[in-house]
Amino acid sequence: MQKLSEADLIINPDGSIYHLNLLPEDIADTVITVGDLDRVAEVSKHFDSIEVKKGKREFITHTGYIGKKRITVLSTGIGTDNIDIVFNELDALVNIDFESRTVKKELKSLDIIRIGTSGAVQKDIPMGTILASSFGLGFDSLMHYYIHQVSGDEHTLLDSVKSHFSHIKNIHPYITAADPSLLNSIARGMETGITITAPGFYAPQGRQVRAKNAVPNFIELLNSFNEGNNRITNLEMETAGIYALAKALGHKALSINAILASRVNFEFSTEPNKIVEKAIKMVLERL
Repeated sequence: MQKLSEADLIINPDGSIYHLNLLPEDIADTVITVGDLDRVAEVSKHFDSIEVKKGKREFITHTGYIGKKRITVLSTGIGTDNIDIVFNELDALVNIDFESRTVKKELKSLDIIRIGTSGAVQKDIPMGTILASSFGLGFDSLMHYYIHQVSGDEHTLLDSVKSHFSHIKNIHPYITAADPSLLNSIARGMETGITITAPGFYAPQGRQVRAKNAVPNFIELLNSFNEGNNRITNLEMETAGIYALAKALGHKALSINAILASRVNFEFSTEPNKIVEKAIKMVLERL
């Protein structure tokens, strides 16, 4: 079996993975990811016990128990560039033997649930909604660097997306479905829809402050897309990368979005922390 080089798989002197600063035994089979490092403690405060607290850069990790359920909560920071780091290193922690630097014969599949914030692009989705991403639609470039398989439903949706946005230059979208088992168990009763993952917060999400936006009607383009029963519901910066990399690496992923903004009504919540707390409690109760 091919040995991974020290340049491809970087291990710290203490045996931990390079960026996350974690040892293989530090993570549970169920992982909650959050963007904001301060939100890690907002999740782990609900744990009955915490056995691991580690951090490096923006990557903070707490692992503990709710009853007999072992859970890891990990901050990713913002954007799919960070998702690239987090997901490859999580996978390495469970599927690579660090001593021999080889892939294990028996591979483990993690359950990974994102609890993040997002803005709705449909008028009938109010602030305070907890929404599950049925698909992650990436307008970033992360998955153009990886070989990944696309299913029949994903192909159909992607063809429709490419046609709808064909006049926008230099956008090459990719799409991946949520893991169906996590969607059915954790997202039951929630609003669902296609989540757009943008490579930035301002112009890439249709905002304009001082620099001019090259696609001034971007939000209208998003909320006018329909393909069968599928529509674009919200906009954020990680979900598509999470879904696609999880699928490429053999893990299960689901993104749960706390809707803090209405992009069509130009509103932002006055109680964002309450909405995020609602999302956290819903996920933890269903794990």
